[in-house]
Amino acid sequence: MVPKRIVVIGGTAAGPKAAARASRLDQNAEVILLQKAPELSMASCGYPYYVSGMFKEREKLLCTPAGVVRDPSFFAGAKGITAMVNTEAVRIDREAKVVNWINAAGETGMLAYDKLILCTGSVPKMPPIPGRDLQGVTTLNSMADADRMRAWAEHGRGKRAVIVGGGLIGMEACEALHESGVHVTVVEALPQVLGFLDTELALLVENHARSKGADILTGTGIAAITGEDGHVTGVRLADGRELPCDLVVMAIGVAPNTTLAKEAGLEIGRFGGIVVNDFMGTSDPDIYAAGDCVEVTNRLTGAKMFAPYGDLANLEGRVAGENAVLGDTVRFPGTIGSGICKVFDFTAASTGLSERRAREAGFDVVTAVNASPDKPGFMNAKPLVSKMIADRASGRILGFACVGQGDVNRQASEMAVAVAAGWTVDDMAMADLPYAPPYSQAIDHAIATAHILQNKMRGLMTGISAVEAKALFDAGGPLYVLDVRGPEEFKEMRLGRGENLIPLGQLRKRVSELPEDRNATILSFCKVSMRGYEAQRILEKEGYTDVRVMEGGLMAWPYAKER
Repeated sequence: MVPKRIVVIGGTAAGPKAAARASRLDQNAEVILLQKAPELSMASCGYPYYVSGMFKEREKLLCTPAGVVRDPSFFAGAKGITAMVNTEAVRIDREAKVVNWINAAGETGMLAYDKLILCTGSVPKMPPIPGRDLQGVTTLNSMADADRMRAWAEHGRGKRAVIVGGGLIGMEACEALHESGVHVTVVEALPQVLGFLDTELALLVENHARSKGADILTGTGIAAITGEDGHVTGVRLADGRELPCDLVVMAIGVAPNTTLAKEAGLEIGRFGGIVVNDFMGTSDPDIYAAGDCVEVTNRLTGAKMFAPYGDLANLEGRVAGENAVLGDTVRFPGTIGSGICKVFDFTAASTGLSERRAREAGFDVVTAVNASPDKPGFMNAKPLVSKMIADRASGRILGFACVGQGDVNRQASEMAVAVAAGWTVDDMAMADLPYAPPYSQAIDHAIATAHILQNKMRGLMTGISAVEAKALFDAGGPLYVLDVRGPEEFKEMRLGRGENLIPLGQLRKRVSELPEDRNATILSFCKVSMRGYEAQRILEKEGYTDVRVMEGGLMAWPYAKER
């Protein structure tokens, strides 16, 4: 029997995983991996931390957990894979089932295949902005980009950088360069950074980045990059402002790298990615595809989406590799869209749909915001602010986001499983999670968030977000603002919106100080609004009909305070 030949194009994440899976499951198969770059299996999500100097050895981005560099010798010896680096696939002849290639030395050749797996990844978006070809304009999409930025950052103290784009890559690059002593300005054309978050959480991240010394400009793009003698000297914003700088990092996102697929006549989707089925099969039965070059199914909406994440690339590659050698036996179910990023000593994460995206998908949603510590105060607790989104009719959890200095990853991971499993708010409210004081509260933060949402859905609490509360303030209508914290807390920090201080323990005795009109609108809050909720229950007993709790309290308030 003639051994099956599997050719894999692309050697960053999905490609090596697909090749390794195919070789492992069919020891007789001949597996050949083509990689345009000189490196293989790069941990590209680690580039910002390499740039920052968190670690100095670039090989750590290429190593196995045991510290072995994943080079062609490693793939040949440990995996039984022929890895051809510095070799670009330039054409696919689907009828002849042949891939043509050219290497860095100018040599050409072709490879016949039985099954082909495309893992060509993504390319950074680069809009046609004047000056984009100047020296000092870069992306952070490759090992070469990371090397250049690292070399620049090592001598960048006191210099200025502008990062165009406030998404995951942009905010991580912001921290990386700031840690090197560079003055960083992030320019984001949208009204907020981190578009996967809703406004109230995104603003908290922006505030934190500013508190660390970064400048964040939202709601404006760049019109041009300026320079002298071929080098960057600044950027001109769309609103006419000029920002002097020595480096411009283009981080406005990536697009599927599908040139080969298009030229071969494979079906391409609405987002520009290769169309694949659940088996990662393309429109050609002998070609599979995985990673950033494909479009996958959103498990919550059923629609196709572009999801360029390293974890998904590995999962998709695993499925493609297995199906290429064993036939279509395993499926990739799609994604719920989970992501996380570090912004200085803050973390921002989300899973599933944001409120905005859930509404755009046609869901009737109900939400809740929770602010609370990640563990007991005596265990060095740190703050978290989260938001849960659910379908009003069924109670199914559609999404969850969390930001803060506490253990955000735990919360997002718990909720990613809940969202994928189709859990309802009631299911999460009674989740049986491991507990010990070093790791969490007795009622975990995510469970507490479910309790708040459960109370709202049952009509026990009328809560509004900080964004909605600000709209009430800005409207200037009749509003009684009730702060139920203690006097010392009030001295340390206050909203400055004309609030009336009545500590919760005194509220029952001081109801007469509130408006006589029992239909008056009252906004109640405290530090995190647990006491604010208690106040609502007390006032409703006293006959007040329009008491609203500002969810998350002062901890979740992302706007300016009096002090």
